[in-house]
Amino acid sequence: MTFLMITGRTVNQGVTVENKTSGEYAEETSTCFMHEFDMLELGLDDRDTIQVTGPCGEVVMRAVASSEVEMGTVFVPYGPYANHIIDADTHSTGMPDFKSHEVEIEPTDKEPKMVHELMEDLGGLAYDR
Repeated sequence: MTFLMITGRTVNQGVTVENKTSGEYAEETSTCFMHEFDMLELGLDDRDTIQVTGPCGEVVMRAVASSEVEMGTVFVPYGPYANHIIDADTHSTGMPDFKSHEVEIEPTDKEPKMVHELMEDLGGLAYDR
């Protein structure tokens, strides 16, 4: 199913941003907030895993119902999971387009990766955790 993905800050994302290797940061930034009717249409319960495919890749996240998100739209907190699927091009502004990306979402049995695993997938070096 196709959705319009919007990214932005959440309170929890801001609180955990100083420790990007923490489980709390990974949990918050790997959350995809969706309208509950969209979740019903996909057969999802709260915290089920989904595969989100964007313009530049795919990532596994957890779906969470939110009455603040409009149908057909999803909200993802800023972080490595959103960055994993959006284009890094800044159009000379110094900031990638974090608004209005079309993404495909489908249920999956896979689990979200930890932040260090995402970075290693992109060619980063493994580090002690």
